[in-house]
Amino acid sequence: AGSFQDASVIQHAYNLNFPLHTVPASSAQCPAWSAFSVSSPAVVLETAEDRPEALVVRLYEAHGSTVVAWLQTSLPVKEAMLCDLLERPAAGGRLPLEQRGMRLSFTPFRVLSVLLVLRQ
Repeated sequence: AGSFQDASVIQHAYNLNFPLHTVPASSAQCPAWSAFSVSSPAVVLETAEDRPEALVVRLYEAHGSTVVAWLQTSLPVKEAMLCDLLERPAAGGRLPLEQRGMRLSFTPFRVLSVLLVLRQ
């Protein structure tokens, strides 16, 4: 019911096309864990690419809106910066690491790439 945004069409499409896979494990209880979370349902974290001592995370705004979203990670990030689609750091693209995560501003359908340098 309602708009595609209200119906979570994008999330349901990802769930259908990229289902979770179970992995056999011991019977011991494990705490829930996620490497990343994004504060806005309008922003999709599309991919995280491994690099030596770093990750590149690509996100996009999917609802056609202007939104501020917070990217949080449980990984040990030393430094974060915006980069271009070729994964080169953008001039003046340093992102402050705040308690809530990294603040990202999106215009409709904008793609952002974030380079996360990890602590060793």
